[in-house]
Amino acid sequence: MITTRDIAERLGISVSTVGRALADDTRISEETKFRVRQAASEMGYVGNRAARMMRGASSNVVALVIPDIRNSFYSTIAHELSKNMEAEGYQLMLSETDDDRMVELRHLRELSANRVAGVIIVPTARPHSESVKLLRAVPHLQLLRRHPSLGAQWFGVDDREALRQATAHLVALGHTRIAYLGGPEELPTGAERLRGFRSALREGGLPDDAGRAELGPPSSVQHGREAVRRLLREPAAPTALVLGSIQLTLGVLEELSLQGVKVPGELSVVGFGDEPGFSWWGPGLTTVGLPIQEMATGCALWLMRRLKTEPGNDGPFTSVSPGSLVLRGSTAPCDGRTPPRSA
Repeated sequence: MITTRDIAERLGISVSTVGRALADDTRISEETKFRVRQAASEMGYVGNRAARMMRGASSNVVALVIPDIRNSFYSTIAHELSKNMEAEGYQLMLSETDDDRMVELRHLRELSANRVAGVIIVPTARPHSESVKLLRAVPHLQLLRRHPSLGAQWFGVDDREALRQATAHLVALGHTRIAYLGGPEELPTGAERLRGFRSALREGGLPDDAGRAELGPPSSVQHGREAVRRLLREPAAPTALVLGSIQLTLGVLEELSLQGVKVPGELSVVGFGDEPGFSWWGPGLTTVGLPIQEMATGCALWLMRRLKTEPGNDGPFTSVSPGSLVLRGSTAPCDGRTPPRSA
């Protein structure tokens, strides 16, 4: 294995000078840095990062802690972040929590032990107190969900307005029996999306019983299937449906296809997220589009800037991106029809 001593002997300089040149120390001239890096490349030198970390240096790894990589929002964010980090000389590491606070804690302990440079986290509903302490010791920001105990750096979507617009679209089409399937209120995103749904009903002059909310695991495709099946069995089944997560949308679309429900002839549907297949599902799914690339780029730029500044210089920062209602063929005016009944 090639060492810094081998490079020093080849160039006729000290080992400490080689180490400082490879670390981009300002005390070393640019000419010397170039010579050292060129020799290191030619000789096949690989830096001993473990030794550096033992001396207290952080790694070049940035962790992305998310609930579920199967959710295309998170997988797309991970891809975009990875490209942005790579351009700055950092590597993205992925950790899945399955929305379990103890799994989240175990991941954060391991990441802390390995001295990650920074953390981007989609937190669980109730982060463990030790998780809070661990994150305070490393540059971090929250993505999509925001928990007050984890600091004031957050990149998210205006969830309330996104669901208000989606529901208002159905109200404007004359629907008076509208159901909402979303995540639990203990999640910040779940609470905000539910508020948006209820706000649109009030603004449309509809009574409280005009809207039915079914809340459950936002990452469960199966929950989406079961919830819509129950709704369509009810005597006063909804004529329209608005959804609050990508995975729930996938489950609902699967079940509606299986049941042979005619969309929008028997049921109008507004999804969440804009998967590639949503544009050609049935008549094309009207849905809430999410600014994924914009959010990923913003997260990466903020964290890279933070890693290059002195600790304590990262004041409160909030970036709220708007969702967008993508109109396609899955919604239509309500004509007093009788909704389908699930078998």
